[in-house]
Amino acid sequence: MKTVYLAMSVDIVHTGHINIIQKASKLGSLVVGVLSDSAIASYKRLPSMSYEHRKNIIENIKGVDKVVIQETTSYENNIKLLKPNYVVHGDDWREGVLKGTREELLFLLDEIGGELVEFSYTEGISSRILSEANKVIGTTPSIRMSMLRRLLHAKPVVTVNEVHNGLCGLITEVTKVERDGCDAEFDAMWSSSLTDSTAKGMPDIEAVDMTSRLSSVNHIFEVTTKPMIFDADTGGKIEHFVFTVKSLERLGVSAVVIEDKIGLKKNSLFGNDVSQSQDSVQGFKEKIKAGKQAQVTDDFMIIARIESLILDVGMDDALMRADEYIKAGADAIMIHSRKKSPDEIFEFCEKYRSTGLIAPLMVVPSSFNSVTESEWENRGVSIVCYANHMLRSAYPAMLNTAKSILAHGRSYEAESDNLCMSIKEILELIPGTR
Repeated sequence: MKTVYLAMSVDIVHTGHINIIQKASKLGSLVVGVLSDSAIASYKRLPSMSYEHRKNIIENIKGVDKVVIQETTSYENNIKLLKPNYVVHGDDWREGVLKGTREELLFLLDEIGGELVEFSYTEGISSRILSEANKVIGTTPSIRMSMLRRLLHAKPVVTVNEVHNGLCGLITEVTKVERDGCDAEFDAMWSSSLTDSTAKGMPDIEAVDMTSRLSSVNHIFEVTTKPMIFDADTGGKIEHFVFTVKSLERLGVSAVVIEDKIGLKKNSLFGNDVSQSQDSVQGFKEKIKAGKQAQVTDDFMIIARIESLILDVGMDDALMRADEYIKAGADAIMIHSRKKSPDEIFEFCEKYRSTGLIAPLMVVPSSFNSVTESEWENRGVSIVCYANHMLRSAYPAMLNTAKSILAHGRSYEAESDNLCMSIKEILELIPGTR
């Protein structure tokens, strides 16, 4: 019997998938290659269901004889292993991000004497449309919370964008561009204490209480599905941090970042220009341990932020703390610097990995913003966070509009100079407004 190979992502199983499986099975013994999480995440959003869940579904569909994993978007490994007589695919990949994959497949099939069979997709059925509909429905706290760990396993670099209200959340949720032949979008959201307090007109000194912070998170979660990393500053007293962990986990936040400082919180970029004190290693370890003991699930993460470079304590101290914090239970390490050059962070990354530490590394490249995500990947960084850019871009736009209205005694110039979106656009911006 001839061998038929069909590769599928099948994040959302629909009639179109069943139809193409039925057609493919008529050609011979059908092997379905289910794309891994990392393969899917390389060209579009991380799938809602894990590989194991998707594999289990496909294994139980009539007509499927065998299921194998396809580790990349490229068919090369499985084609060389299986040497199928036919490869089946829908007819919608002659253009777009998978065009190159199709061309490579045709070359591979020519080498083994195989044939590409392309069936028309089922009319009116689209995974993209169903996925968009799923966003409208929303997600659950448990699904959202688990996504960050899945992303860290699936992607070499997880990109995180700052959000301080629901509108920022919507922008981070839907914004997508084509880069290097693939769709690029943010993987997760960052709830920054700096931008949340600034948006409320309050100083960044932990003046905004946790109830208000959590209310902002709720507003963002109402209109988004992506995971969130929460900036909890020092975490406060150990007893208070325990309650923070429980509250964040209950909401579906994926991770909390706490920094190893004590006393009144001051922004780290001030460095030693203001009075800032670093916690003892043992004191901060106890806080990490208490937080880990308080969490209910294995999905929630505590990320330890090291301030040794900020406070000019030195590289050796930073590396020692990273090792000790991981031993205490920290799931990841965030290293920060106020210098304009990335050299200090580069050195830390190199020495961190050379010591054998494998916990994910997180950076916030606000001061050293010329480094690309691919460069961070090469340095062993797992999370890149754009920590305050949404607020920093919104403020000058609003300020310029306010100045224009005052200068001209009317709003005509602000609107004609494209400082403002149209009323029609803003009415259509939010789903459900019309």
